[in-house]
Amino acid sequence: MKGKDPAKVIKEALGKALVYYYPLAGRLIEGDDRKLMVDCTSEGVLFIEADADTTLENLGDSIQPMCPCYEELLYDVPGSGGILGSPLILIQVTRLRCGGFIFALRLNHTMSDGPGLVQFLNAISEMGQGLSVPSLLPIWQRELLNARNPPRITRIHHEYEEVTNTKGTLMAMDENNLVHRSFFFGLKEIRALRNRLPASLGACSTFEVLIAYVWRCRTIAFAVDPDEVVRISCLINMRGKRGFDLPPGYYGNAFVYPASITKAGMLCKNPLEYAIRLLKKAKAEMSQEYIKSVADLMVIKGRPSFTQPGNYLISDLTHAGFGEVDFGWGKPVYGGVARALSNISFCMRFRNSKGEEGNVIPICLPPPVMERFEQELKRMTKEAEPVRLIKSML
Repeated sequence: MKGKDPAKVIKEALGKALVYYYPLAGRLIEGDDRKLMVDCTSEGVLFIEADADTTLENLGDSIQPMCPCYEELLYDVPGSGGILGSPLILIQVTRLRCGGFIFALRLNHTMSDGPGLVQFLNAISEMGQGLSVPSLLPIWQRELLNARNPPRITRIHHEYEEVTNTKGTLMAMDENNLVHRSFFFGLKEIRALRNRLPASLGACSTFEVLIAYVWRCRTIAFAVDPDEVVRISCLINMRGKRGFDLPPGYYGNAFVYPASITKAGMLCKNPLEYAIRLLKKAKAEMSQEYIKSVADLMVIKGRPSFTQPGNYLISDLTHAGFGEVDFGWGKPVYGGVARALSNISFCMRFRNSKGEEGNVIPICLPPPVMERFEQELKRMTKEAEPVRLIKSML
């Protein structure tokens, strides 16, 4: 690929990939009962090419989540950010002075989840390197996850409960006054947390340990009333789950996010294993019936939003494959989300500028809450080096 313009190569490959992924070139419309549909208008997606007078080396760790150059690396085209009637994808390719480039993308999440998006990006990659047909053909078939007829809610869904912040302590946040920071968890930090767990707990994934830790510290930092109910929703992918048989190539959303709930006082005063057991319990209750009940709930309640007061959503992207996408110039230095949202975080694999492998979790909090959150993180990992802050910005 030496001497080739990445913006030109990717733009041409994008056009070819959209022939197969043609719904992504359409626009969303809304039908009865807020049912979303794709109008395949072939209006296309937005593509921006840009140049930056800097090098990858100069950017260093700042290209990771909460990038201070975010608004320059992914320009928000006026009028393009709506759910209905707007382009479903916005892509910007920024060439760097050193010869490298940054690929940034904004996706209407209604269309695809992480694995579905990576599948589309791999198709672009293949088209840019000479293939005329994607090696994995896209499958639409959204009817595979349709609600039953008649729909019926057969499980408890704490993630969609209507909650009122009556005491005013359920983590209310002003979007215009948040601190954005990313925290790196290397082998030493994870080992320190695992040393706090009893053998009776059994095997725990790194993701379970980290999100239980972050959820507990975050709740303590907010000083939530001990009697308030708090919850955490972890995204669970349905691909490969028995009873659904989603075909290879399916690129729609295929996840649910069941909520673990407890009183804030119980979460904060109990050791870390308490939070982990709650997470394991919610995961164990995941079943074919639960997922069908979610689909039915969407129809019966008219596509409700997830519970927001006191809820913290986190998605495990460590195996999503963003870091494996290769447009022809090799794998990226970093592949993953650019930032967190007020009550949504992501866990991603990360190699820092020192070459250390670990996980990174971006978080948004009000300034005083962020200060208390950092203190609690350090207190719980005092056996090892403090959790390392990658960078921060207001």
